[in-house]
Amino acid sequence: MLKRILYSIHRILGTILSILFVVWFLSGFVMIYHTFPRVSNIDRYAHMDILPPNILSPDSVVKCLLEGTTFSKLSLRSYAGKAFFESISKEGTAQISADSAAVSNKIKITPSFPQIEEYAKKWCNADIVKVDTLRELEQWIPFSYLKKDFPIYKFYFGDQDKHQLYISSQTGDALQFTNKDNRFWSWLGAIPHWVYFTSLRQNTKLWTNVITCLSGIGCLVCIAGIIIGIRSYIIQYRKKKKWGSPYRKFTYKWHHIMGFVFGIFVFTFTFSGMMSLNDVPDWIAKVHSPSIEENMLLPHPVILQDYKLNVQKVVEAYSGEIKSVEWAYFGQKPLYKVIVGKKLLTIDASEDSLKLLNLKEVDIKGYIVQTHSEPMKISLMSKYDNYYVGLTDHLPLPVYKVEVADADNSIYYINPKNGNVRYFNTNSKVHKWTYQALHSYKTGFFAKHPILWNITMWITLIGGTFVSITGVWLGIKYIIRKVRKLKKSLCIKEKEDK
Repeated sequence: MLKRILYSIHRILGTILSILFVVWFLSGFVMIYHTFPRVSNIDRYAHMDILPPNILSPDSVVKCLLEGTTFSKLSLRSYAGKAFFESISKEGTAQISADSAAVSNKIKITPSFPQIEEYAKKWCNADIVKVDTLRELEQWIPFSYLKKDFPIYKFYFGDQDKHQLYISSQTGDALQFTNKDNRFWSWLGAIPHWVYFTSLRQNTKLWTNVITCLSGIGCLVCIAGIIIGIRSYIIQYRKKKKWGSPYRKFTYKWHHIMGFVFGIFVFTFTFSGMMSLNDVPDWIAKVHSPSIEENMLLPHPVILQDYKLNVQKVVEAYSGEIKSVEWAYFGQKPLYKVIVGKKLLTIDASEDSLKLLNLKEVDIKGYIVQTHSEPMKISLMSKYDNYYVGLTDHLPLPVYKVEVADADNSIYYINPKNGNVRYFNTNSKVHKWTYQALHSYKTGFFAKHPILWNITMWITLIGGTFVSITGVWLGIKYIIRKVRKLKKSLCIKEKEDK
Protein backbone atom coordinates (compact mmCIF):
# COMPACT_ATOMS: atom_id res chain seq x y z
CA MET A 1 0.00 0.00 0.00
CA LEU A 2 2.77 2.46 0.98
CA LYS A 3 4.73 1.50 -2.14
CA ARG A 4 1.73 2.26 -4.35
CA ILE A 5 1.19 5.64 -2.66
CA LEU A 6 4.85 6.61 -3.09
CA TYR A 7 4.88 5.61 -6.77
CA SER A 8 1.62 7.49 -7.39
CA ILE A 9 2.92 10.64 -5.70
CA HIS A 10 6.16 10.56 -7.64
CA ARG A 11 4.59 9.72 -11.01
CA ILE A 12 1.44 11.82 -10.98
CA LEU A 13 2.61 14.89 -9.07
CA GLY A 14 6.08 14.61 -10.64
CA THR A 15 4.51 14.66 -14.10
CA ILE A 16 2.52 17.77 -13.22
CA LEU A 17 5.47 19.66 -11.70
CA SER A 18 8.34 18.37 -13.86
CA ILE A 19 8.30 21.31 -16.28
CA LEU A 20 8.24 23.74 -13.36
CA PHE A 21 11.31 21.99 -11.90
CA VAL A 22 13.14 22.40 -15.21
CA VAL A 23 12.24 26.10 -15.31
CA TRP A 24 13.39 26.60 -11.72
CA PHE A 25 16.77 24.97 -12.31
CA LEU A 26 17.49 26.54 -15.70
CA SER A 27 16.55 29.99 -14.39
CA GLY A 28 18.75 29.27 -11.37
CA PHE A 29 21.83 29.43 -13.63
CA VAL A 30 20.85 32.96 -14.67
CA MET A 31 20.09 33.95 -11.07
CA ILE A 32 23.73 33.36 -10.12
CA TYR A 33 24.67 36.42 -12.18
CA HIS A 34 21.47 38.43 -12.80
CA THR A 35 18.53 39.32 -10.60
CA PHE A 36 15.35 41.39 -10.97
CA PRO A 37 16.19 45.02 -11.83
CA ARG A 38 15.78 47.62 -9.10
CA VAL A 39 16.82 51.23 -8.66
CA SER A 40 20.16 51.15 -6.86
CA ASN A 41 20.94 53.56 -4.07
CA ILE A 42 23.92 54.86 -6.04
CA ASP A 43 21.66 55.79 -8.98
CA ARG A 44 19.05 57.27 -6.66
CA TYR A 45 21.65 59.40 -4.84
CA ALA A 46 23.32 60.48 -8.08
CA HIS A 47 20.12 62.01 -9.48
CA MET A 48 18.88 63.79 -6.36
CA ASP A 49 18.82 67.60 -6.26
CA ILE A 50 21.63 69.36 -4.44
CA LEU A 51 20.42 71.42 -1.49
CA PRO A 52 20.46 75.09 -2.53
CA PRO A 53 22.84 77.45 -0.71
CA ASN A 54 20.05 79.85 0.27
CA ILE A 55 18.60 77.72 3.07
CA LEU A 56 17.86 80.05 5.96
CA SER A 57 18.81 78.69 9.37
CA PRO A 58 17.64 75.08 8.92
CA ASP A 59 18.27 74.52 12.63
CA SER A 60 15.70 77.16 13.54
CA VAL A 61 13.23 75.58 11.14
CA VAL A 62 13.76 72.25 12.90
CA LYS A 63 13.15 73.87 16.31
CA CYS A 64 9.94 75.35 15.00
CA LEU A 65 8.83 71.98 13.66
CA LEU A 66 9.50 70.15 16.88
CA GLU A 67 7.83 72.61 19.18
CA GLY A 68 5.12 70.73 21.09
CA THR A 69 5.19 67.75 18.72
CA THR A 70 7.03 64.45 18.84
CA PHE A 71 8.34 63.34 15.47
CA SER A 72 9.38 59.82 14.58
CA LYS A 73 11.24 61.00 11.48
CA LEU A 74 12.69 64.24 10.23
CA SER A 75 14.58 64.93 7.02
CA LEU A 76 15.76 67.76 4.80
CA ARG A 77 15.89 67.45 1.03
CA SER A 78 15.18 69.29 -2.21
CA TYR A 79 13.04 68.61 -5.25
CA ALA A 80 12.77 70.75 -8.39
CA GLY A 81 14.85 73.45 -6.73
CA LYS A 82 12.67 73.66 -3.61
CA ALA A 83 14.29 72.71 -0.33
CA PHE A 84 11.93 71.44 2.36
CA PHE A 85 11.79 69.65 5.68
CA GLU A 86 9.64 66.54 5.88
CA SER A 87 8.41 65.28 9.24
CA ILE A 88 6.43 62.18 10.23
CA SER A 89 4.40 62.06 13.43
CA LYS A 90 1.14 60.61 14.73
CA GLU A 91 -0.62 63.41 12.89
CA GLY A 92 0.84 62.24 9.59
CA THR A 93 3.41 63.61 7.18
CA ALA A 94 4.10 67.34 6.97
CA GLN A 95 6.33 69.29 4.61
CA ILE A 96 7.64 72.74 5.47
CA SER A 97 9.68 75.02 3.27
CA ALA A 98 13.33 75.31 4.29
CA ASP A 99 13.26 78.93 3.13
CA SER A 100 11.28 80.09 6.16
CA ALA A 101 11.07 79.31 9.86
CA ALA A 102 7.34 79.98 9.97
CA VAL A 103 5.21 77.08 11.11
CA SER A 104 2.39 78.30 8.88
CA ASN A 105 4.57 77.91 5.82
CA LYS A 106 3.43 74.34 5.23
CA ILE A 107 3.65 73.12 1.66
CA LYS A 108 2.60 70.06 -0.27
CA ILE A 109 5.34 68.68 -2.50
CA THR A 110 3.29 67.17 -5.31
CA PRO A 111 5.53 67.62 -8.33
CA SER A 112 4.04 68.70 -11.63
CA PHE A 113 4.61 66.70 -14.79
CA PRO A 114 7.13 69.23 -16.22
CA GLN A 115 9.14 68.92 -12.99
CA ILE A 116 9.01 65.13 -13.14
CA GLU A 117 10.04 65.24 -16.80
CA GLU A 118 13.07 67.40 -15.94
CA TYR A 119 14.00 64.92 -13.20
CA ALA A 120 13.63 62.01 -15.66
CA LYS A 121 16.07 63.65 -18.09
CA LYS A 122 18.83 63.36 -15.47
CA TRP A 123 18.67 59.56 -15.63
CA CYS A 124 19.67 59.13 -19.27
CA ASN A 125 21.53 61.25 -21.81
CA ALA A 126 19.20 60.18 -24.63
CA ASP A 127 15.97 61.93 -25.59
CA ILE A 128 12.64 60.87 -24.13
CA VAL A 129 10.72 59.36 -27.07
CA LYS A 130 7.53 58.33 -25.29
CA VAL A 131 5.72 58.68 -21.94
CA ASP A 132 2.97 56.38 -20.64
CA THR A 133 0.67 57.18 -17.73
CA LEU A 134 0.11 53.95 -15.83
CA ARG A 135 -2.85 53.29 -13.57
CA GLU A 136 -2.20 49.57 -13.34
CA LEU A 137 0.87 47.62 -12.29
CA GLU A 138 2.95 45.98 -15.02
CA GLN A 139 5.79 43.52 -15.39
CA TRP A 140 8.63 45.69 -14.10
CA ILE A 141 6.63 47.19 -11.23
CA PRO A 142 4.53 44.22 -10.05
CA PHE A 143 4.47 45.08 -6.34
CA SER A 144 1.19 46.01 -4.67
CA TYR A 145 2.78 48.66 -2.41
CA LEU A 146 3.41 50.80 -5.51
CA LYS A 147 -0.33 51.37 -6.06
CA LYS A 148 -0.12 54.38 -3.75
CA ASP A 149 2.09 56.05 -6.39
CA PHE A 150 -0.57 55.96 -9.14
CA PRO A 151 -0.56 57.33 -11.66
CA ILE A 152 2.99 56.25 -12.46
CA TYR A 153 4.83 57.83 -15.37
CA LYS A 154 6.82 55.49 -17.59
CA PHE A 155 9.52 57.21 -19.64
CA TYR A 156 11.02 55.56 -22.74
CA PHE A 157 14.47 56.74 -23.81
CA GLY A 158 15.80 56.62 -27.35
CA ASP A 159 19.25 55.26 -26.52
CA GLN A 160 20.80 52.01 -27.71
CA ASP A 161 20.11 50.28 -24.38
CA LYS A 162 16.41 51.25 -24.52
CA HIS A 163 16.22 52.47 -20.94
CA GLN A 164 12.82 52.77 -19.27
CA LEU A 165 12.20 54.82 -16.12
CA TYR A 166 9.17 54.68 -13.81
CA ILE A 167 8.45 57.73 -11.63
CA SER A 168 5.78 58.26 -8.96
CA SER A 169 3.40 61.14 -9.66
CA GLN A 170 2.90 61.54 -5.90
CA THR A 171 6.51 61.95 -4.76
CA GLY A 172 8.44 62.45 -7.99
CA ASP A 173 10.84 59.66 -6.98
CA ALA A 174 12.16 56.96 -9.32
CA LEU A 175 10.51 53.59 -8.72
CA GLN A 176 12.22 51.45 -11.35
CA PHE A 177 14.93 51.82 -13.99
CA THR A 178 15.52 49.11 -16.59
CA ASN A 179 17.34 48.54 -19.85
CA LYS A 180 17.00 45.91 -22.55
CA ASP A 181 19.85 43.86 -21.07
CA ASN A 182 18.47 43.41 -17.56
CA ARG A 183 14.93 42.96 -18.92
CA PHE A 184 16.20 40.14 -21.15
CA TRP A 185 18.00 38.36 -18.32
CA SER A 186 15.02 38.82 -16.02
CA TRP A 187 12.79 36.94 -18.46
CA LEU A 188 15.28 34.06 -18.38
CA GLY A 189 16.03 34.28 -14.66
CA ALA A 190 14.15 36.17 -11.95
CA ILE A 191 10.67 36.22 -13.53
CA PRO A 192 10.26 32.44 -14.05
CA HIS A 193 12.33 31.57 -10.96
CA TRP A 194 10.33 33.75 -8.56
CA VAL A 195 7.09 33.49 -10.61
CA TYR A 196 7.14 37.27 -10.96
CA PHE A 197 4.15 37.56 -13.27
CA THR A 198 2.23 40.77 -12.66
CA SER A 199 -1.27 39.28 -12.39
CA LEU A 200 -0.01 36.99 -9.59
CA ARG A 201 2.79 39.01 -7.96
CA GLN A 202 0.65 42.09 -7.32
CA ASN A 203 -1.46 40.00 -4.92
CA THR A 204 1.23 39.27 -2.35
CA LYS A 205 -0.84 36.85 -0.25
CA LEU A 206 -1.98 34.83 -3.28
CA TRP A 207 1.55 34.79 -4.72
CA THR A 208 2.97 33.57 -1.41
CA ASN A 209 0.34 30.84 -1.12
CA VAL A 210 0.86 29.66 -4.71
CA ILE A 211 4.65 29.41 -4.32
CA THR A 212 4.28 27.69 -0.94
CA CYS A 213 1.82 25.12 -2.32
CA LEU A 214 3.85 24.39 -5.46
CA SER A 215 7.13 24.02 -3.58
CA GLY A 216 5.41 22.00 -0.83
CA ILE A 217 4.06 19.55 -3.40
CA GLY A 218 7.49 19.50 -5.00
CA CYS A 219 8.99 18.47 -1.66
CA LEU A 220 6.58 15.50 -1.52
CA VAL A 221 7.62 14.48 -5.04
CA CYS A 222 11.30 14.64 -4.05
CA ILE A 223 10.83 12.66 -0.82
CA ALA A 224 8.84 9.96 -2.60
CA GLY A 225 11.48 9.77 -5.35
CA ILE A 226 14.37 9.51 -2.86
CA ILE A 227 12.65 6.69 -0.98
CA ILE A 228 11.81 4.84 -4.21
CA GLY A 229 15.36 5.31 -5.51
CA ILE A 230 16.99 3.95 -2.34
CA ARG A 231 14.51 1.07 -2.20
CA SER A 232 15.29 0.10 -5.82
CA TYR A 233 19.03 -0.06 -5.08
CA ILE A 234 18.44 -2.21 -2.00
CA ILE A 235 16.19 -4.65 -3.90
CA GLN A 236 18.73 -4.87 -6.73
CA TYR A 237 21.53 -5.64 -4.27
CA ARG A 238 19.51 -8.33 -2.54
CA LYS A 239 18.77 -10.02 -5.87
CA LYS A 240 22.17 -9.81 -7.57
CA LYS A 241 24.52 -9.00 -4.68
CA LYS A 242 25.84 -5.92 -6.48
CA TRP A 243 25.00 -2.27 -6.51
CA GLY A 244 23.42 -0.78 -9.62
CA SER A 245 20.24 0.60 -11.09
CA PRO A 246 17.67 -2.09 -11.92
CA TYR A 247 16.43 -0.06 -14.89
CA ARG A 248 17.71 -0.76 -18.39
CA LYS A 249 16.02 1.91 -20.51
CA PHE A 250 18.23 5.00 -20.82
CA THR A 251 15.82 7.61 -19.43
CA TYR A 252 14.64 5.45 -16.52
CA LYS A 253 18.17 4.42 -15.65
CA TRP A 254 19.68 7.89 -15.65
CA HIS A 255 16.72 9.48 -13.91
CA HIS A 256 17.23 6.88 -11.19
CA ILE A 257 21.01 7.34 -10.96
CA MET A 258 20.99 11.14 -11.10
CA GLY A 259 18.01 11.27 -8.78
CA PHE A 260 19.86 9.08 -6.29
CA VAL A 261 22.91 11.40 -6.42
CA PHE A 262 21.20 14.79 -6.74
CA GLY A 263 17.74 14.06 -5.35
CA ILE A 264 18.64 15.47 -1.95
CA PHE A 265 19.79 18.73 -3.59
CA VAL A 266 16.57 18.94 -5.63
CA PHE A 267 14.70 18.55 -2.35
CA THR A 268 16.76 21.16 -0.48
CA PHE A 269 16.41 23.67 -3.33
CA THR A 270 12.64 23.15 -3.35
CA PHE A 271 12.25 23.17 0.43
CA SER A 272 14.44 26.27 0.90
CA GLY A 273 12.50 28.02 -1.87
CA MET A 274 9.35 27.43 0.18
CA MET A 275 11.08 28.69 3.33
CA SER A 276 12.05 31.94 1.58
CA LEU A 277 8.44 33.04 1.99
CA ASN A 278 7.62 31.41 5.31
CA ASP A 279 8.68 31.80 8.92
CA VAL A 280 10.07 29.00 11.06
CA PRO A 281 7.23 27.83 13.35
CA ASP A 282 7.59 28.71 17.02
CA TRP A 283 7.28 25.05 18.00
CA ILE A 284 10.50 24.32 16.11
CA ALA A 285 12.51 27.30 17.37
CA LYS A 286 10.76 29.34 20.03
CA VAL A 287 11.22 33.10 20.23
CA HIS A 288 11.39 33.88 23.95
CA SER A 289 11.56 37.66 23.63
CA PRO A 290 9.73 38.84 20.49
CA SER A 291 9.84 42.39 21.84
CA ILE A 292 13.55 42.62 20.97
CA GLU A 293 12.90 42.64 17.22
CA GLU A 294 9.71 44.65 17.61
CA ASN A 295 11.50 47.40 19.53
CA MET A 296 14.29 47.54 16.95
CA LEU A 297 11.70 48.46 14.31
CA LEU A 298 10.24 51.28 16.39
CA PRO A 299 11.60 54.70 15.37
CA HIS A 300 13.41 56.75 18.01
CA PRO A 301 11.59 60.06 18.59
CA VAL A 302 13.60 63.00 17.29
CA ILE A 303 14.68 65.21 20.20
CA LEU A 304 16.45 68.33 18.91
CA GLN A 305 18.30 68.97 22.16
CA ASP A 306 20.23 65.72 21.67
CA TYR A 307 21.92 67.12 18.55
CA LYS A 308 24.98 69.05 19.76
CA LEU A 309 26.18 69.50 16.18
CA ASN A 310 24.21 72.22 14.40
CA VAL A 311 22.86 70.90 11.11
CA GLN A 312 23.84 74.23 9.46
CA LYS A 313 27.51 73.21 9.92
CA VAL A 314 26.85 69.98 8.07
CA VAL A 315 25.15 71.78 5.17
CA GLU A 316 27.99 74.30 4.94
CA ALA A 317 30.72 71.64 5.20
CA TYR A 318 29.41 69.78 2.16
CA SER A 319 28.09 72.81 0.25
CA GLY A 320 27.55 72.07 -3.44
CA GLU A 321 27.45 68.32 -2.87
CA ILE A 322 24.98 67.68 -0.06
CA LYS A 323 21.59 66.38 -1.18
CA SER A 324 19.71 65.38 1.96
CA VAL A 325 19.96 65.18 5.73
CA GLU A 326 18.05 62.74 7.95
CA TRP A 327 17.93 62.94 11.74
CA ALA A 328 18.62 59.47 13.17
CA TYR A 329 19.88 57.61 16.24
CA PHE A 330 22.07 54.72 17.25
CA GLY A 331 20.57 53.82 20.61
CA GLN A 332 20.65 57.19 22.38
CA LYS A 333 23.44 58.63 20.21
CA PRO A 334 22.12 61.24 17.73
CA LEU A 335 23.24 60.94 14.11
CA TYR A 336 22.88 62.74 10.80
CA LYS A 337 22.44 60.47 7.75
CA VAL A 338 23.75 62.66 4.95
CA ILE A 339 23.74 61.99 1.21
CA VAL A 340 26.79 63.63 -0.36
CA GLY A 341 27.34 63.01 -4.07
CA LYS A 342 26.70 59.29 -4.55
CA LYS A 343 27.47 58.31 -0.96
CA LEU A 344 25.52 58.02 2.27
CA LEU A 345 27.59 59.35 5.16
CA THR A 346 26.76 58.95 8.85
CA ILE A 347 27.83 61.84 11.05
CA ASP A 348 28.09 61.75 14.83
CA ALA A 349 25.91 64.61 16.12
CA SER A 350 26.57 64.01 19.83
CA GLU A 351 29.41 66.59 19.84
CA ASP A 352 29.76 70.04 18.33
CA SER A 353 32.64 69.06 16.03
CA LEU A 354 31.87 67.52 12.62
CA LYS A 355 33.15 63.94 12.39
CA LEU A 356 32.05 60.73 10.74
CA LEU A 357 30.58 58.06 12.99
CA ASN A 358 33.08 55.55 14.34
CA LEU A 359 31.50 53.48 17.08
CA LYS A 360 33.73 52.07 19.82
CA GLU A 361 33.19 49.02 21.99
CA VAL A 362 31.86 51.20 24.80
CA ASP A 363 29.16 52.55 22.42
CA ILE A 364 28.21 49.01 21.42
CA LYS A 365 27.93 47.88 25.03
CA GLY A 366 25.84 50.92 25.89
CA TYR A 367 23.46 50.05 23.05
CA ILE A 368 23.09 46.40 24.07
CA VAL A 369 22.54 47.02 27.80
CA GLN A 370 19.44 49.02 26.91
CA THR A 371 17.86 45.66 26.01
CA HIS A 372 19.89 42.95 27.78
CA SER A 373 21.09 42.45 31.33
CA GLU A 374 22.62 39.05 30.51
CA PRO A 375 26.37 38.45 30.02
CA MET A 376 27.67 39.35 26.58
CA LYS A 377 30.75 38.91 24.44
CA ILE A 378 31.81 41.72 22.08
CA SER A 379 34.35 41.21 19.29
CA LEU A 380 35.36 43.07 16.14
CA MET A 381 34.74 40.70 13.23
CA SER A 382 36.77 41.15 10.03
CA LYS A 383 35.63 37.97 8.24
CA TYR A 384 32.18 36.68 7.38
CA ASP A 385 30.56 33.99 9.50
CA ASN A 386 27.46 31.88 8.86
CA TYR A 387 24.96 34.61 9.76
CA TYR A 388 26.67 37.79 8.66
CA VAL A 389 27.75 36.74 5.21
CA GLY A 390 28.04 38.45 1.84
CA LEU A 391 28.31 36.51 -1.40
CA THR A 392 26.71 38.79 -3.98
CA ASP A 393 25.59 41.73 -1.79
CA HIS A 394 29.05 42.34 -0.25
CA LEU A 395 28.12 43.29 3.29
CA PRO A 396 30.69 45.72 4.77
CA LEU A 397 33.41 44.61 7.17
CA PRO A 398 34.57 44.98 9.89
CA VAL A 399 31.52 44.83 12.16
CA TYR A 400 31.07 44.36 15.87
CA LYS A 401 29.66 40.95 16.77
CA VAL A 402 27.80 40.79 20.08
CA GLU A 403 26.84 37.39 21.49
CA VAL A 404 24.35 37.56 24.36
CA ALA A 405 23.81 34.66 26.77
CA ASP A 406 20.00 34.97 26.81
CA ALA A 407 17.26 32.40 26.12
CA ASP A 408 17.17 33.38 22.42
CA ASN A 409 20.97 33.07 21.93
CA SER A 410 20.88 36.60 20.54
CA ILE A 411 23.59 37.79 18.17
CA TYR A 412 23.99 41.37 16.96
CA TYR A 413 26.14 42.54 14.04
CA ILE A 414 26.75 46.29 14.23
CA ASN A 415 28.49 48.38 11.57
CA PRO A 416 30.71 50.94 13.39
CA LYS A 417 30.66 53.32 10.40
CA ASN A 418 26.89 53.75 10.09
CA GLY A 419 25.29 52.09 13.12
CA ASN A 420 23.30 49.59 11.07
CA VAL A 421 22.26 46.56 13.13
CA ARG A 422 21.51 42.97 12.09
CA TYR A 423 19.93 40.78 14.72
CA PHE A 424 19.58 37.00 14.93
CA ASN A 425 17.92 34.78 17.50
CA THR A 426 17.56 30.98 17.46
CA ASN A 427 14.50 31.20 15.23
CA SER A 428 16.07 33.50 12.64
CA LYS A 429 19.26 31.41 12.68
CA VAL A 430 17.21 28.32 11.79
CA HIS A 431 15.51 30.33 9.04
CA LYS A 432 18.92 31.40 7.71
CA TRP A 433 19.95 27.74 7.39
CA THR A 434 16.65 26.50 5.96
CA TYR A 435 16.53 29.26 3.36
CA GLN A 436 19.77 30.97 2.32
CA ALA A 437 22.24 28.27 3.34
CA LEU A 438 20.30 25.52 1.53
CA HIS A 439 19.13 27.57 -1.45
CA SER A 440 22.23 29.53 -2.40
CA TYR A 441 24.92 28.07 -0.10
CA LYS A 442 25.22 31.43 1.63
CA THR A 443 27.57 30.41 4.44
CA GLY A 444 30.82 31.66 5.89
CA PHE A 445 32.74 28.79 4.28
CA PHE A 446 31.62 29.61 0.74
CA ALA A 447 32.10 33.35 1.33
CA LYS A 448 35.78 32.57 1.87
CA HIS A 449 35.90 30.35 -1.26
CA PRO A 450 33.89 32.11 -4.01
CA ILE A 451 35.31 29.95 -6.83
CA LEU A 452 34.28 26.80 -4.98
CA TRP A 453 30.85 28.38 -4.44
CA ASN A 454 30.45 28.89 -8.21
CA ILE A 455 31.58 25.33 -8.96
CA THR A 456 29.21 23.88 -6.34
CA MET A 457 26.27 25.91 -7.65
CA TRP A 458 26.91 24.84 -11.23
CA ILE A 459 27.32 21.15 -10.37
CA THR A 460 24.14 21.00 -8.29
CA LEU A 461 22.15 23.01 -10.84
CA ILE A 462 23.35 20.79 -13.70
CA GLY A 463 22.44 17.69 -11.70
CA GLY A 464 19.03 19.10 -10.78
CA THR A 465 18.38 20.11 -14.39
CA PHE A 466 19.22 16.60 -15.64
CA VAL A 467 16.93 15.00 -13.05
CA SER A 468 14.15 17.41 -14.02
CA ILE A 469 14.54 16.99 -17.79
CA THR A 470 14.49 13.20 -17.55
CA GLY A 471 11.48 13.60 -15.28
CA VAL A 472 9.70 15.62 -17.98
CA TRP A 473 10.41 12.91 -20.55
CA LEU A 474 9.19 10.16 -18.22
CA GLY A 475 6.12 12.26 -17.48
CA ILE A 476 5.35 12.59 -21.20
CA LYS A 477 5.71 8.81 -21.64
CA TYR A 478 3.49 8.27 -18.59
CA ILE A 479 0.77 10.48 -20.11
CA ILE A 480 1.09 8.70 -23.49
CA ARG A 481 0.66 5.32 -21.77
CA LYS A 482 -2.40 6.53 -19.91
CA VAL A 483 -3.93 7.99 -23.10
CA ARG A 484 -3.31 4.76 -25.01
CA LYS A 485 -4.76 2.71 -22.17
CA LEU A 486 -7.82 4.97 -22.09
CA LYS A 487 -8.29 4.69 -25.88
CA LYS A 488 -7.93 0.93 -25.70
CA SER A 489 -10.53 0.65 -22.94
CA LEU A 490 -12.91 2.88 -24.91
CA CYS A 491 -12.47 0.74 -28.03
CA ILE A 492 -13.17 -2.43 -26.06
CA LYS A 493 -16.27 -0.84 -24.56
CA GLU A 494 -17.50 0.20 -28.03
CA LYS A 495 -17.06 -3.36 -29.31
CA GLU A 496 -18.93 -4.76 -26.33
CA ASP A 497 -21.78 -2.31 -26.90
CA LYS A 498 -22.06 -3.48 -30.51
